[in-house]
Amino acid sequence: MRLHRGETIIVDEQYMKLERVLVAVNGKDSDVETVKLACDLAKKFKAKVYVVYVIEVKRSLPLDATIESEIEKAEKALSRAEEIAAEHDYEVETDLVQAREVGPAIVDEAMERDVDLIVMGFGYKKRFGIFNLGRVIPYVLEEAPCRVLLYRENIS
Repeated sequence: MRLHRGETIIVDEQYMKLERVLVAVNGKDSDVETVKLACDLAKKFKAKVYVVYVIEVKRSLPLDATIESEIEKAEKALSRAEEIAAEHDYEVETDLVQAREVGPAIVDEAMERDVDLIVMGFGYKKRFGIFNLGRVIPYVLEEAPCRVLLYRENIS
């Protein structure tokens, strides 16, 4: 299925049932579209939407270290997610998590909340001239206990 700008996603209720959706945000531009997408999907099923931001804490620091710059960035991203959801007449629950690695933290949140879908966005990145998903997305795709929906930003 290929969607174009402005098209609506139609989900067959017999094919997919949603009760809980987890959106992983990272403070990038793709957050806007991923939160919108999650809210649109959740509305159809009256599903609960959780938005999570994971701060990756270096191993040289204690896991509960207060990293002001990262916390500020996370709070901005989570506040923006709440605003986007409100613009779409939907309410989301937000959470900030500190972990050693982002991928395992997202999967742990999905398992803990027993979600039916994880929604993630990412930019178009190249590494050594080749399109690269990074390390978080492949980990989540491989380990997630549920469906995963990816939103890739347009190529600039």
